Amino acid sequence: MIMNTTSNNKRIAKNTAMLYFRMLLIMGVTLYTSRVILNTLGVEDFGIYNVVGGVIAMLGFLNGSLSGASSRFITFAMGKGDTGELKRIFSTVTCVHIILAGIVLAIGETIGLWFVCHKLVIPATRMEAVLWVYHASVLAAIVTILSVPYNSLIIAHERMSAFAYISIAETLLKLFIAWFVIYIPYDKLIIYAILILAVQLCIRLIYSGYCAKYFPESKVRPTWDSFYMRKISAYAGWTMNGYLALIGCTQGVNILLNLFFGPIVNAARGIAVQVQSAAMTFVQNFQTAVRPQIIKSYAAGDLPYMHTLLLASSRYGFLLMLVLTFPIILFADPILKIWLGIVPEYTASFVRIMLLATLITPLSHSLINAIHATGDIKRFQLYEGTSLLAVVPVAYTLLKFGHISPLTVLFVYLCIELFTQCIRIWIILPRISMPYSIYIQMLRRLIIPMLCFTIPTLLIYVPSQLPIGWLFIYLIMAILYMLLCVYVLGINNTERNQLHHIVLTRIKKHMTNGNK
Repeated sequence: MIMNTTSNNKRIAKNTAMLYFRMLLIMGVTLYTSRVILNTLGVEDFGIYNVVGGVIAMLGFLNGSLSGASSRFITFAMGKGDTGELKRIFSTVTCVHIILAGIVLAIGETIGLWFVCHKLVIPATRMEAVLWVYHASVLAAIVTILSVPYNSLIIAHERMSAFAYISIAETLLKLFIAWFVIYIPYDKLIIYAILILAVQLCIRLIYSGYCAKYFPESKVRPTWDSFYMRKISAYAGWTMNGYLALIGCTQGVNILLNLFFGPIVNAARGIAVQVQSAAMTFVQNFQTAVRPQIIKSYAAGDLPYMHTLLLASSRYGFLLMLVLTFPIILFADPILKIWLGIVPEYTASFVRIMLLATLITPLSHSLINAIHATGDIKRFQLYEGTSLLAVVPVAYTLLKFGHISPLTVLFVYLCIELFTQCIRIWIILPRISMPYSIYIQMLRRLIIPMLCFTIPTLLIYVPSQLPIGWLFIYLIMAILYMLLCVYVLGINNTERNQLHHIVLTRIKKHMTNGNK
């Protein structure tokens, strides 16, 4: 069964456009909200919020593994066109997430609570606020877990407009909270945590209401289907290793920084993570739109189209990330100064290192989407997860005996990300019948644009403070420079001609509409 390539490409383009509209608004609001919250809470409370929330986020490997399994099985059933199987899978997935929510509640309020009270470096005067934040984070995590089946269903149906609008609503509510907290006379950290929980509850109701209205399969009751429970649990069991490793690379490192350096460094890393997340959203939007088609094309047996999607999403995503991260890395110091006002120590360096790691994301996500489409993930998760998780013991050993700086911890994280990407290529390509030579040829085409990115960042000195007008001009120049490098060196003649055709068609259409 060969898929309708033209209609699928149009759907991907439409969904990507919707997700980019969502991303631009969310990113702008999120970055503004970060400044407001940092200045309202202060550096110490901001760091406390990040590290305490990170403790319960460490249980996210359970939710992440089941979320990946849910999305894969729901999308695969849709690719096969089996409505009955889709209903049984959704019913089972919902049941599994209810059980998981209970597990997270039990672990969070016992082991997790003990860890927060006895192991984290927290000022004694803020312990009451920390407990409020922690309990709110546990409940918010449970709400998020219960929302996963509905999120997976919306993405599987490729209703990215709904996904975009609901996410925008969530972001605007958080912006309102950031403003509201400024004027609260009570403990701002406690009020902020409670209001964020209220937003999660509201969004959970919106997701389930939308699915109930448009997707009949979402109306089934949660049931224990032994057959699908075994399949989903086996799949999730192996993805759990990968998600545990991901948590180790993120929240594990965050907790190590707290144990050795205190909450001020957590504040710096928290800001860097927000910048990284905003940058990653650019690529994730495109790959979220492509993911269902990769899975459906594999389910339909159309491997050539699957390979085309994998290579295209890898290359275009990488080039897009180059254009985005180059000006931020180059002008990190003045951007942070203007954006935040108060810039915690290490923040600019953390931002640069984490953005370099982000360049790997478009390459890794495309491969991960492909291996999840096959369902054969045992060997992949074993090797990838073990490699990623190594960041925690390696960083701990160097901190304990080598007395390294926080920056070195982030360099360890970057090196392990690079090594893990090599493992992904080695394992995944044979499994999806793609020759190494084709993938390596794609990587070679990225070398020259990467040099255009690297050389200026190493040679150009940028002062820590710049007038906002000059900074804006320099940012525009940096973006145009990278766009020119990508246009001349990153794409071929055929792609340039296609780009010319799209631009000319848009211009003619606009002129025609303007003359009416």
